[in-house]
Amino acid sequence: MSGHSKFANIKHKKEKNDAAKGKIFTRIGREIAVAVKEGGPDPNNNSKLKDVIAKAKANNMPNDTIDRSIKKAAGDGDGVNYEKVTYEGYGPSGIAVIVDALTDNKNRTAANVRSAFTKGNGNMGTTGCVSFMFDQKGQIIVAKEDYSGDADELMMTALDAGAEDFVEEEDSFEILTDPDSFSEVREALEAAGIVMVSAEVTMIP
Repeated sequence: MSGHSKFANIKHKKEKNDAAKGKIFTRIGREIAVAVKEGGPDPNNNSKLKDVIAKAKANNMPNDTIDRSIKKAAGDGDGVNYEKVTYEGYGPSGIAVIVDALTDNKNRTAANVRSAFTKGNGNMGTTGCVSFMFDQKGQIIVAKEDYSGDADELMMTALDAGAEDFVEEEDSFEILTDPDSFSEVREALEAAGIVMVSAEVTMIP
């Protein structure tokens, strides 16, 4: 996937208007709710929640908003239950697409996703039709403008913590990890004071 900057894409996303930021916060709030329900409200005992909190901070989500989301999920027994769903399909020219969603209504979401595929000149496929073309990896992006240290030093910090790969882009560094090692690598970078633009477990083509 070289030839385009992942950081530029993320930076472009971050520069969208407040409405888009609100949508991102809503989505991350739901991810927090799912993580709290699965492993409890204490991030020290819930690595998944800790990772979502890191993602929230990378997206400039205020601490009080994060705390509110955790408290709401922990104390709201009658609240909306979101569950994770994944859809696969093809975009224009047969491009492989994976859609991860959090939903409280599977039927409605499936219809919306199917409609989006159709409008985009693609079509929704069956489970497994494109996922074999992807690997689930932890992906951490560090912007060069946020890091003044030596690239080799950053690479060694990441690899020593358990990262699998380190790629230097034009304006950023990309660190890839096994999903099971993601938390350890992210925490090692955090402890070293390294600012991350993005940190999440995702599907890499």
